[in-house]
Amino acid sequence: MLIDSHCHLDRIDLTPYQHEFSGFMDEVEAQQIEHLLCISIDLEAYPAMVDLVSGYKQISVTVGVHPNVKDGKDPSVEELISLGSPKNVIGIGETGLDYFRSEGDLAWQHQRFRNHIQAAKTLKKPLIIHTREAQVDTLRILKEEGAEEVGGIIHCFTEDWDFAQKAMDLNFFISFSGIVTFNNATTIKEVAKKVPFDRFLIETDSPYLAPIPFRGRPNYPTYVKYVAQHIADLRGVSINKIANQSTDNFYNLFRL
Repeated sequence: MLIDSHCHLDRIDLTPYQHEFSGFMDEVEAQQIEHLLCISIDLEAYPAMVDLVSGYKQISVTVGVHPNVKDGKDPSVEELISLGSPKNVIGIGETGLDYFRSEGDLAWQHQRFRNHIQAAKTLKKPLIIHTREAQVDTLRILKEEGAEEVGGIIHCFTEDWDFAQKAMDLNFFISFSGIVTFNNATTIKEVAKKVPFDRFLIETDSPYLAPIPFRGRPNYPTYVKYVAQHIADLRGVSINKIANQSTDNFYNLFRL
């Protein structure tokens, strides 16, 4: 059985499933995807996202506002705590820093990140971290805010081994997306070989970043098996070992 530790189910293209979410979930079950973690990007779409997945015990959710979102509501610590309190909300995020798409004075992005960490610590729930071209500040803020108390996931990992080690020292898991299958992802492949078996997860980040052989097309959680197979090949183990270990790691992290 497999787990997709990071997907955006309210944004996937349901055209192949006659625009029926239930049809998509039938395929998820047929492909032996045991659990899906549906990740929040903004608060405006959050109620509809929660409604979409309600009733599916194999789907959990997070609450948070992506670092690139500028036009929507910027949540306070208190709002995040309130929204993050229900049992099916198992993590806070995605949150973090992105210096690739955001420019200028990014004090607002730093404060948003800190708010999410504070809420996660109050709730005692793991963080889902997005970081892009912001290695130093991401690690610095995680340390300053005591994020190691709750740990979490560095999602869609695109950094180097040094960053991975420092993140793991702060109680974070390393999650690999379809990017690890790309031919030019040499550094990420090396990290995928080195990360301890009890510290990695796999994800799709669907509908984005489809793995080879679907690169450039819409991505689906059912493609998580291609990520698992590629990591298995890199490490010289069976896909079952990667599937079982990443599943155990997910349940251990979120205490499920």
